[in-house]
Amino acid sequence: MARDFKLLQEDLGISFHNTQILRQAFTHSSYVNEHRNRNLQDNERLEYLGDAVLELTVSDYLFHKFPKMKEGEMTKLRAAIVCESSLVDFAEFLHFGDYILLGKGEELTGGRARPALLADVFESFIGALYLDQGIESVKQFLERYVFPKIDHGDFFLVHDYKSQLQELVQHDNLGNIVYQIVEEIGPAHDREFHSEVQIEGKVYGHGIGKSKKESEQQAARQALKKLDVNV
Repeated sequence: MARDFKLLQEDLGISFHNTQILRQAFTHSSYVNEHRNRNLQDNERLEYLGDAVLELTVSDYLFHKFPKMKEGEMTKLRAAIVCESSLVDFAEFLHFGDYILLGKGEELTGGRARPALLADVFESFIGALYLDQGIESVKQFLERYVFPKIDHGDFFLVHDYKSQLQELVQHDNLGNIVYQIVEEIGPAHDREFHSEVQIEGKVYGHGIGKSKKESEQQAARQALKKLDVNV
């Protein structure tokens, strides 16, 4: 599978000065190990840097966006935004998995869809963007793809409908729960996910959201309503 990093830049609306550092952000250590003669570098150092840059820029945004929010609340909110599952959502939304350079073994074992790997790639991309263009470009990127989700309240989910549904199904021995993304609509920068939740093969709910997590939460909420749970 050819990785067209020019296409990625076009989709993101970003033009890197140093395209090699962009490529490095998507280079997994397994790929480097299989191509030792090319003198390549993996993305682990960029991931380390991106983690720090992401925490700083998100902290700065929360500090100015919510002037009355207490330190403890900001800390919890930031943790929800930069946790692995959220970073995976960002990476999947931007189709970063399509561009990862993997070794054959990692590819065959499904590494391209592995959550930890996708989260690492998102952080390494932030690190690469910071080195290439500075903190302001990182903020502009986050203002387009991450901060709107904060404003939308994606990380303020008081009700975890998926957990609530899981507890109900287990308590009443209703069977196995399966979530599926049945459709993706729109361009990469404005993707809409449609999902459904099945219990023992029967569809109980549909959901729509700007992330897979959000759409699944909405599907679980609909399922709870169908099971006569007040949500």
